[in-house]
Amino acid sequence: MSLVVQKYGGTSVADPERIRSVADHVARTSRQGNEVLVVVSAMGKETDDLIRLSGEVSRVRPGREMDMLITAGERKATALLVMALHDLGVDAASYTGSQAGIITDSTHTKAKILEIRGDRLRAALTAGKVPVVGGAQGMSADDRDVTFLGRGGSDTTAVALAHALGGDACELYTDVSGVFTADPRIVPTARRLQRVSYEEMLEMCASGCPKPEMRSVEFARTWKVPLHVRSSFTWEPGTWIREEDPTMEQAIISGVVADSSEAKVTVTGVPDRPGIAARLFRALADNHVNVDMIVQNVSVHGSTDISFTVPKDDLDAGLRVTAAMRDEIGGSDVLADREIARVSLIGAGMKTHPGIAAKMFETLADEGVNIDMISTSPIRISCVVRAHQIDEAVQSLHHAFGLER
Repeated sequence: MSLVVQKYGGTSVADPERIRSVADHVARTSRQGNEVLVVVSAMGKETDDLIRLSGEVSRVRPGREMDMLITAGERKATALLVMALHDLGVDAASYTGSQAGIITDSTHTKAKILEIRGDRLRAALTAGKVPVVGGAQGMSADDRDVTFLGRGGSDTTAVALAHALGGDACELYTDVSGVFTADPRIVPTARRLQRVSYEEMLEMCASGCPKPEMRSVEFARTWKVPLHVRSSFTWEPGTWIREEDPTMEQAIISGVVADSSEAKVTVTGVPDRPGIAARLFRALADNHVNVDMIVQNVSVHGSTDISFTVPKDDLDAGLRVTAAMRDEIGGSDVLADREIARVSLIGAGMKTHPGIAAKMFETLADEGVNIDMISTSPIRISCVVRAHQIDEAVQSLHHAFGLER
């Protein structure tokens, strides 16, 4: 028998009707002769509601207690899904992350998986049961506390369990029918990709594609777990994420991704000498500020400007750290810009096709879109543009590279 790991996101189990629909699909998968293990997220917006509720009762909100609170949403969903499965005659049992043997570090609200002790789940599968595991949670190795893996952590839970238990595939069910060449809300002619490589998917995630969660793709690439991103509303085949096939010629461009979640910080008048950038970015790292793109201008009269992007959620912390470092590194001023967005071209084929960057820049210029910053990798080109022009940039690039075909 094949072992299929199925993960269902919050929209997939948002209400009783959706839970019954998921239970029916799990039952049919099991009756086709497969072993099935299910990972479930909290229902709908329940995680947001729990976080809001915590803010209404406390200003302190210790990480340990936040993890205990947030993971209650997944536990509720697992129990309800198991009840629905029993109603269909399927022998199933719910498991918390700790009961499933998911061991993590002690970093509350964003723990990382250290080990999977899957004996209990293996025994349940051998007995013919369908284990239903609460996503995005585990137990810390040292204190044995409940831990939360962070937003999107259910994807990582599913991939980790698929690897640990020798799953043949990991299906990630969500409210979209796969990975598209662009956001269909911006580009109505965007196509669903049948297949994309781990490397391309990682670049898409890093550039702003919200699903699947980036850590889950990293885990899948490391352990060669095939991923299938599908819709729990249509049940149609979606997008497979696998290793790149060396016998097949890759598409030059697989997708255009937009990201409006970042802001830009600029330090002006910085002395152009060794060690300045190191001191600035070490201070940002020590304060857990995640820096993405970095540009340093050409030195003029011994001074330069350094610009970098950070998530908007980290902007206040980034400005605080940078302002504190300004005098120490000899900078003149610290500026912030929230009105930016990033547009990225991703494609494994661009490694062997020259002229992609030139065509991208020409296309944006023809549309009157100015470029603030540029960064590249072997399979990605990203440009920072003004936020109000991001839809126009995505649409023009999608058409210029013929991705609707």
